[in-house]
Amino acid sequence: MRRKNHRAISGILLLDKPQGLSSNAALQKVRWLLRAEKGGHTGSLDPLATGLLPLCFGEATKIAGLLLGSRKAYETEALLGVTTTTDDAEGEVVQRRDVPALDDATIRAALAALTGRIVQIPPIYSALKQDGVPLYARARAGEDVEAKPREVEVQRFELIGRDGDRLRLLVECGSGTYVRSLVRDLGERLGCGAHVTMLRRLWVEPFVEPRMYTLDELIRLAEADPAALDALLLPLEQGLAGYPQVRLDAAQATRLRQGQAIAWEGPDGECVAIDAEGRAVALADIRDGRLRALRGLNVVPTSG
Repeated sequence: MRRKNHRAISGILLLDKPQGLSSNAALQKVRWLLRAEKGGHTGSLDPLATGLLPLCFGEATKIAGLLLGSRKAYETEALLGVTTTTDDAEGEVVQRRDVPALDDATIRAALAALTGRIVQIPPIYSALKQDGVPLYARARAGEDVEAKPREVEVQRFELIGRDGDRLRLLVECGSGTYVRSLVRDLGERLGCGAHVTMLRRLWVEPFVEPRMYTLDELIRLAEADPAALDALLLPLEQGLAGYPQVRLDAAQATRLRQGQAIAWEGPDGECVAIDAEGRAVALADIRDGRLRALRGLNVVPTSG
C-alpha cells in the first residue's frame, strides 16, 4: 500500500489488534490510514493475541519505550493436557498427557505459586534476541535454542472460569512477562502440561479503561472522512499520566527546550515538564535543585 502526502502528526491511538496480524503489520496499516510520517508500537502482541496495542505517532514515538515497560493485564485461555513448541495454539503438539482430577483449590494453589516476583524462562519462539538474532528465527532455522531465565513480576494470576480442561485466567503483570510461559509452567505444576489457546490484552498503564478502535472501525472512518481519524488520537501527555508534572512559564519552557537547566525547588526524581498551554516540553529530572530535560518533546499541530 502506498499513500503520498505523509503528515507530521503526533498522538497515541489505542488499537484493538485483530487476531492473526503481527503488531508491526497492524501499525503499518494504521499509519497508512493516518498518513503519518512516523509511527511505532509499544511492545509486540503475538499474532494469536488480540486487544490493546497503543500506537504512537510523531513525537509520541519518543515515549513508546516507557509504555513498553508499563504494567499490563490479559485474559487468556489455557488448554490442559497438551504442550506445543510455541506454548500456544500456533505451535506443533509436542506431548499429550492425561489431565488428573483437579479441583479449583488445587488450580488456585498452583496459580498462587506463580504469582509475585518469580523466575520465568521465556518461550524459545519469542522476539527476544540472542547475539542480535530473534530466538524465533533461530528456532525456525532448526538451531538448538535456550532462553535464559529472568525475573518478572506477576501481580495477579487468577482463575476466572473453567470448562472441562479449559481454564479462563486473568493475568496482571509487569514488563517482560510472557503469558505463554505462565500457562506452560502452570500446566507443569498441575502435572499435565498446558498451552495458550486465546490471549487478549485488556489494558496497559496508564490506559486502564481504554476505548479501543478496531481496524474495521478505522477503515470505515477513513472511507467516510479521513480527517475523523485525527480526533481519535490521544495527546502524548496522556501517555505520561503516571509521572509527576511540573508547570513552567514561557521563559522556563523556552530555556528547557534549548537544553538549559533551570533552578527548581521540589523533590528529586523524574517528572514531565508542562508549558502554560498544557503541552509536554520534556521528560525531565529534578536533581540537586536543578530541573534538566532528559528527552525533549516538541508536539506540533496536526497538518492536513
